[in-house]
Amino acid sequence: MIEVTLQNFESEVIAASMHTPVLLDFWAAWCGPCQSLGPVLEQLEDEYAGRFVLAKVDSDRQQQLAAAFGIRSLPTCILLKGGQPVDGFTGALPAGQVRQFLDKHVPSEGAVAAEGSVQEADALLESGDPAAALAKLADALAQDPANDEARFDYVRLLIATGRLDEAGAALQEPLAREPRPLRFDALHHWLQAARAVKAGGWGQWKLAELDAAIAQDKRNFTARYQKAQILMAEGVWTQAMDELLEIILRDRQWEGDLARKTYVAILELLTPAPDKAKAHEGKSAGGIELTGKAAAAQQDPQAELVSRYRRKLSMALN
Repeated sequence: MIEVTLQNFESEVIAASMHTPVLLDFWAAWCGPCQSLGPVLEQLEDEYAGRFVLAKVDSDRQQQLAAAFGIRSLPTCILLKGGQPVDGFTGALPAGQVRQFLDKHVPSEGAVAAEGSVQEADALLESGDPAAALAKLADALAQDPANDEARFDYVRLLIATGRLDEAGAALQEPLAREPRPLRFDALHHWLQAARAVKAGGWGQWKLAELDAAIAQDKRNFTARYQKAQILMAEGVWTQAMDELLEIILRDRQWEGDLARKTYVAILELLTPAPDKAKAHEGKSAGGIELTGKAAAAQQDPQAELVSRYRRKLSMALN
């Protein structure tokens, strides 16, 4: 439990809510129902063991915060996730009803354990141990099968390390969804390319043959697409997109718009994951200005590359 002031609101509430839900409890010393609800919330914070943070706001002393959240009666509780209010309740609810409220928004024990496994996997991958990272990501999915971030990273690493059958098995569930998630569809395109290259025994020797065929006939789209698949399988993304763009420029509808769909899949694979903390830097909830003007962030080189190739596709389609 933390005591919230205007001075620590940014760090203790906004920043904290980027990774753990924060329950704001607006109370006052003279409020009888507040005295009843307080111990209930503190007990539940202990029971949930770090799955949410209880942050208490003395409405008499922190009137600017209370006004910013439009507090009209006490006690009022507001839950924040990702820097934004998502739900709330008023009055001294019994423990059972508060628990029901929390369970709608607070991650399960399995989900929390899975997040820990994902973080360990990231560290292992950073240290150059993909096998151990894969094991941790598999643990994360076992702990929380609904964790799409873990599933995406798991499948991506399986493809990158050549474990294609396992990647295909892990993709079955998301590919069966309606609508099909774009990021998993992108992995499916990469997996298809890797399988085609493996099945055909293609490699650098095949590229020379394909280049010769393309030089002889610029509209040999089959050769261009095979070349793009080899480049995708080897992770040479920009050259693969350049080849696909040549097909799009000449015949967008070739093979049911396959070149464009594959190009978009590569863009999705290359798009940097959003950094939630940076995305909300300098922002505040409830219209409260807590920090000075943030300096303009320089665009990430990877994001700039994706943006440039998106523009190339847009120009080719118009």
